[in-house]
Formats: sequence, structure tokens, C-alpha cells
Amino acid sequence: MQSKQERNGGDALQDLCARVRRFVDEVAIPAESPAIARDVAALDRCVARLRVQAREAGLYTPQLPEAWGGLGLGWRSLAQVLEEAGRGFLGPAALNCAAPDQPNMLTLLRLGNPEQQERFLAPLVQGAQRACFAMTEPAPGAGSDPSMLRTRAERRGARWVLNGHKQFISGGVGADFALVLARAESGVTLFLVPADTPGYRVVRDIGMVTGYQIGGHAEIVLQDCEVGGDAVLGEPGHGLEYAQLRLEPARLSHCMRYIGRARRALETAQAYVTQRESFGSRLADLQQIQAMVADSHIDLHASRLMTLDCAGRMDEGLSVKQHSAMAKVFVSEAVNRVADRAVQMMGASGLSDDTPVSMVWQEMRPFRIYDGANELHRATLARRLLA
Repeated sequence: MQSKQERNGGDALQDLCARVRRFVDEVAIPAESPAIARDVAALDRCVARLRVQAREAGLYTPQLPEAWGGLGLGWRSLAQVLEEAGRGFLGPAALNCAAPDQPNMLTLLRLGNPEQQERFLAPLVQGAQRACFAMTEPAPGAGSDPSMLRTRAERRGARWVLNGHKQFISGGVGADFALVLARAESGVTLFLVPADTPGYRVVRDIGMVTGYQIGGHAEIVLQDCEVGGDAVLGEPGHGLEYAQLRLEPARLSHCMRYIGRARRALETAQAYVTQRESFGSRLADLQQIQAMVADSHIDLHASRLMTLDCAGRMDEGLSVKQHSAMAKVFVSEAVNRVADRAVQMMGASGLSDDTPVSMVWQEMRPFRIYDGANELHRATLARRLLA
């Protein structure tokens, strides 16, 4: 079903993109500060204020159906909106379309029964709660290979008892509940676990190179954590299938947002080199700088086209297992190159907190690991192509 913007044609979508860009430039970017970049509580307070303004501006939850108060955008339209939102570190969170809750909401929308949607999805949509997706574990547990999952779920009568150890769980600090993958007798199963359940414990926020991650990156221990039969999301034994259901659009959404972030770094660097003079000329007049600018625009253009192609397939209901993996690998490496060039063009200024470029650069590197390391995607793609 098309959204109001899509029914009204391209002009309406372009107007929406312009409004998102204006909101990011005038509201979200001015709220950025290195002082809050890794402060989970301060980020929560800041985002809560921004979400009020995003609702008032009619920009809230663009990824959700209109029935849930969203803008009901298809994936191709969402790609353009998320690129604009992604220019700001706080833009996607302000619009409530940031990871991990954007894919968490879509997972609950697709798999949750009415009671689960009322209890867990509605508060996420309203911005009253946060959630995390708890899959990654310390070695020798699950990482890029989810089949190595060691967290266990034991059926005891009508209830389940979970035991396991999770780490690097984005959004896990202060999350109200977690979507937890655990291995049960019937196979890997996905559970909804409130954070106040006895036996659920956040050990720490793991310091990471990235900033502006709502809820940080948690280490979580599940020790005799008992939940009811209604905690199972979807059907028992289908957890790995559901994880892929969540991860494929999540990878593509990361591409959309990070294209915007890299574009901002490039715009900042371009403004710098047109003003900065060295050895009697502007940096922008040097061919080496010009080559960096040209290569960066080529990378962004190719990234955008690959992302839009995959998004179009999703809109058509086609499988994107292969295309989302290719997009993730290419875009993650391309935006990393763009951010790295932006730093190089700006010299020491590009490494400082005086501009957003250094933080963008720090964010781009982990994308080659998020949602499956690029080496794993390449190996999986090659096996499929050679079969």
C-alpha cells in the first residue's frame, strides 16, 4: 500500500525530504555535542525532546504504516528520507527510525500477536520505551555465525528458563526489553524478555569507538531468567529465520543512514578545501584534492543506486538475501572511503571535535562488522554464486 506522499507523486516525496533536511539542519544538528555522544542518559533525554518536535513537524516514524501513526513509506522512498535523516547523528533517533528500534518495530509488526504488539510494539512506537536485539555472544558463542548460539532456553511446564551471556548489544543499556535469541529443544527461538525480569542483568556498557548510539553497547547476563509461554515471538524453532528477517532490512537501513552521514562529512570537507589556502593556492585547486572529491561522489552515487535497487526489490516483495548482502558490503566500504578522504582533506581539523568529520569517520569503520562481517558476506555470496 502506498503512503500519502507516494500517492501524491514525486513532488510530495521531495517535499518530505526537504522538510526532513530542514529539521535535521535546524533542530537535530544543533543538539549535537561531544559531551553527550557517549552518555546514554543524556542521549535519552535529548532524543525525547527531539521526538516531540519531530512529531509536531509530521516526520515521526516514516518506516511504519499509517495505521501505527507512521508515514507508511515504501523502501525506495524511505531510502531518500533516511539519507536526509542520517546526515545528523541524532536525526534518525529523533524521527524514531534509528537502529536497533527501527528493525525491532518491524519485527514486532510482522511477528507479534495483538497482545505482544500492544505490550511491546506500542511503547516503542510512542517513544516511551526502548528495546535491544540480543544475539551476539562472547566466544565461543554466536557472532557473525548465529549457528554458534550458546544461550539456552529450557521449557518448564508452561514457562521458559533462559541462561546465557550476550555482549555488544546495541541499545541494551537502559532498554526496557530485549528480543533474545536462545537455543531450545525445538531449535533456536526468539523471546521477548522484559529487562526487569529476575535473572536479566546488564553487566556494563562496553566502551566503543562509535558515538551517539542510543543505549550504548551492553553486556548482558541471563541467569535462570524465567519468562512465560507468551514470551515466544513467532513460532518456536524459527529464531534463525526470524533473525534474517530482521537483519536484511536492517542492513539496508544502515546503508541509507550512513550514505547521509558520509555525505555530510564530504560536504564539510568540500567547504573546508574551498576556503583553506596552502602554498599559494586553495586546496580545492590541487588535483589530488579534486580526485578525492570526485572519487567520493562516485562512491556515494554508486552506493545510492545499489541501495535503491535493493529497496525496490523489497517493495516488490522479492527476496533480497543476496542483494542486501552485496549492498551492505559495497556501501559499508564506500562510505568508509568517503569519510577517510574527508579526514585527509581537512588534516588535523578532520580529526578534531571541531567538526563532525572525525565522528563520522569513527562510525564508518564499524559498519564493515555490523550485521555480519563483510568477509562472511563475501564467502556466503561466493558459495551461492558458485552453486
